[in-house]
Amino acid sequence: MDRSPVTCYNWFMIKHLLLSACILSCNVSLASGDDSRRLKVFLLAGQSNMEGQAVVDLDHPEHYNGGRGILATVLEDPEVAAEFGHWRDGDGAWIKRDDAFVCYQPERGPLKTGPLSIGYAGYEGRHHFGPELEIGWQLAEHFDEPVLLIKTCWGGKSLMKDFRPPSSGGEVGPYYTRMIEEYRAAIASIEAHFPQLAGLEPELAGFIWFQGWNDMFTDGAIEAYAKNLANLVRDLRKELEAPDLPFVIGQTGNADNPELWAAQEAPTLRPEFKSRSRYVSTRAFLRKPEDSPNKGHGHHWFGNAESYLRAGKGMGVAMVELQAD
Repeated sequence: MDRSPVTCYNWFMIKHLLLSACILSCNVSLASGDDSRRLKVFLLAGQSNMEGQAVVDLDHPEHYNGGRGILATVLEDPEVAAEFGHWRDGDGAWIKRDDAFVCYQPERGPLKTGPLSIGYAGYEGRHHFGPELEIGWQLAEHFDEPVLLIKTCWGGKSLMKDFRPPSSGGEVGPYYTRMIEEYRAAIASIEAHFPQLAGLEPELAGFIWFQGWNDMFTDGAIEAYAKNLANLVRDLRKELEAPDLPFVIGQTGNADNPELWAAQEAPTLRPEFKSRSRYVSTRAFLRKPEDSPNKGHGHHWFGNAESYLRAGKGMGVAMVELQAD
């Protein structure tokens, strides 16, 4: 007989009389609300800035502005180090958490899986990171249970066309479909890629969206953005059978476009979503190009590590707040 807490709970729902016998033989107390057999799962989606463009340690004088704004450099600032220095150990090595994990299929190259650390970006190697770094840190610090981040993101994709949700009508965006498919594939392969998580019950606990740049250059996309984003959340909740799924929207703060910002925030203000959503302003995290590694890449926050750390932390903190609601 399967004695797992999940089985015990299901028996409780089926036959009250069998619960007493089950509890006597279980090591986990259901009455205490023990969630030790659960895995908290978060779906992260968007375009290239969710992929991750922050530079870790590349410092070529011509191609990376001599290392200005890279992670290794910004952590030399005492104030930044006081807030984010937890990513380096006493020997200067990059930390790998043992209670938070990432599953990410880049558009090109092999699947990336493993403990939360640097390197889960769209590039080979461990020279870049995205907002998942601080999102995962904040969530792992909050939960007693382990955390899994599933990243589904592709550069140069619009909500209007590429991520277009079914209830917006017309042709469903191929990357909306891929988002669902990759999420399901990640859940199905947890034990294969994360043997330390074997036997845990995955629980989808939140959705984080960081996208918007391409909709500024797609006809009619900004005007329809709020509607399409609300539809995406509704469709995602239905598809993944999570009717109250909390969600966080990260502002495209590297684009000076108040119309887009208002459209991104709008769904979080709707009565149907208001108590289960947050909009995170990120404009204040944009750093000057001359202080960043990729001076011509405003669409990628100039590759500035501090920008991505602060945007990720903002979204992570917002999701933690929703868990307490």
